[in-house]
Amino acid sequence: MNESSNAASIPPDDPKRKLALVRPDDKKLRHIALAGDTYTILLTGGDTGGRYCLIDMHIPPGGGPAPHRHDFEEMFSVLEGEIEVTFRGEKSIARAGETVNVPANAPHSFRNASDRPARLLCVCSPPGLEKFFLAVGDPVASRTAPPPKLSGAEQDERRAKAEALAPQYRAQLLYS
Repeated sequence: MNESSNAASIPPDDPKRKLALVRPDDKKLRHIALAGDTYTILLTGGDTGGRYCLIDMHIPPGGGPAPHRHDFEEMFSVLEGEIEVTFRGEKSIARAGETVNVPANAPHSFRNASDRPARLLCVCSPPGLEKFFLAVGDPVASRTAPPPKLSGAEQDERRAKAEALAPQYRAQLLYS
């Protein structure tokens, strides 16, 4: 393949799109507490031309989402600690430096089964999960801030809101 035919298959540069340089402790970032975890929205679909979103996840011991599935790809790179991933009923451990890709539509969950916090980078393609988190979670001050203490009624309210909004964000919550 010659250079001119290869260049013809790549669209021209879009000068309206800007470089995104994100620092995880930037005060302007949105930090969301959800299901006992704290998620920092690093890049939204708007930042990436609708291609993906990027979320920094702080998962305390015992933390992690309930079983769920969604029609977008989800990839986690474990930066610190480890998580136990359940994929279609099978459990695996992912440790710092390892990456997990969850195919669209597959039932899965993860939890921090260790005694120290875990940190993950999560990429979803196409984006949208960040909007779901912003719609159902509680804002917190920083990337490692603990979630607010919620009463049983408040927890039930958050779960009901998540269940109601999940279809709008191409997701389904699964409970055993």
